[in-house]
Amino acid sequence: MFAKFEAFMNRVFMPLAHKVDNQRHLGAIKAGMVAMTPFTILGSIFAILPALPNMLGKSNPISQFILKNAAVLDLPVSLSIGLIGLYACMCIAFNLGNYYKLYIPGCVTLATFSFLFLVATFTPDGALELGNLGAKGLFTGMIAGLGSVELYNFCKKKNITIRMPEGVPDFVSKSFELIPTTIIVCGTFIAARFISLAVFGELPPQILTQFLSPLVGSMDNPWAVLALNFAICTIFFFGIHSSVFKPLTGPIMVTFIAENIAAMQAGEAIPHFFTGGVSSAFFGFTGCGISIGCVVACMLSKNQTYKKIGRVSLFPALFGINEPILFGAPIILNPIMFIPHVFGGAIIGTLPMFLMHWGWLAKPVFDPPYVGVFLEGFLTNGDWRSIVVNALQLVLAVALYWPFFKIMERQQEAKEQEEAKNAAKNIFSKEDEDLLGDLELDF
Repeated sequence: MFAKFEAFMNRVFMPLAHKVDNQRHLGAIKAGMVAMTPFTILGSIFAILPALPNMLGKSNPISQFILKNAAVLDLPVSLSIGLIGLYACMCIAFNLGNYYKLYIPGCVTLATFSFLFLVATFTPDGALELGNLGAKGLFTGMIAGLGSVELYNFCKKKNITIRMPEGVPDFVSKSFELIPTTIIVCGTFIAARFISLAVFGELPPQILTQFLSPLVGSMDNPWAVLALNFAICTIFFFGIHSSVFKPLTGPIMVTFIAENIAAMQAGEAIPHFFTGGVSSAFFGFTGCGISIGCVVACMLSKNQTYKKIGRVSLFPALFGINEPILFGAPIILNPIMFIPHVFGGAIIGTLPMFLMHWGWLAKPVFDPPYVGVFLEGFLTNGDWRSIVVNALQLVLAVALYWPFFKIMERQQEAKEQEEAKNAAKNIFSKEDEDLLGDLELDF
């Protein structure tokens, strides 16, 4: 039964995952979302600063400094999270342009130009409003980044350009070559803005928000996240990396953390739980599948082989690196470990998100860099209960992996006993047997 399921996964999902991972547009989006990590970390850190005077009191020097310089300290948030849609557009254009081997400065500037055509609004005195340049404009930025570079690539293939004489500096030549492309891109996105306002009465960010709201909103449902995490654990069990989901989940996570930070700044309730920090700290607690349960079971084993595997795997697992246990035990493609890794990993990994959804655990306002188990979960929301929840995950993982590990341990011991018996029967080495055979031939 398991062999048939494994063959089905290898036949159907392996090629699909490979195609998704190598698809140029999805790859550009995935890389673009990863590039947003420094901005979300920076914005999260500075968004927390205004809350310190309430925690530390307002009379100390640190609180006084924060209160007196609130406008300046707010800039890193406004210029990182507040412009996340613009930055994502530029990074996506960079990655897709790099795939096509295009002139990168041209790709980035055309994408920025296109994005502003779709989202720009102005105050009565002519100042540019920033509302659509952040999380609201993230999906529009993705479209602008991909669309502008595709138009650029089309113009290059069709030789729609201005050729400069030889001897003209390369940077001058590249700029003049982009003139026809810029006109085409400009015309295309002006038309898109005009049609959007004429037909729908709204700009593309508002239209896309309404259109994608069922997909984005579904990730505010912990049952939907549980289904997603179950799929991730399943493909991971068969050796397919979960990065194939990044083009789908990455933009949603970035949108959610940006909206959470904006809500915290405004003094409103934090709306979302599905962010990159939460996924890493809780679903990825010690690695996909919550594999610390198997690590602890190995360390407590009487079998010396498993004891060594557990010891080697412990330290990496504390920092979310679980390849030593995945391939050492092994867990990957091991039928015995399918239930604890796939079902246990999905359920135990999603449990904290249910607690956040029910209001029993604070929702995240920070996507921290990976700093190890327990601390990372605490940093996502500043709630001490996160440490307790991680400890609960540890206990549940050990309890779930233990009976399945014991089956595997008994099989390993039986295998080692059989090998020892075979070794005892054959006291001669292969060289000795060959020598005896030669002697028999001589006689």
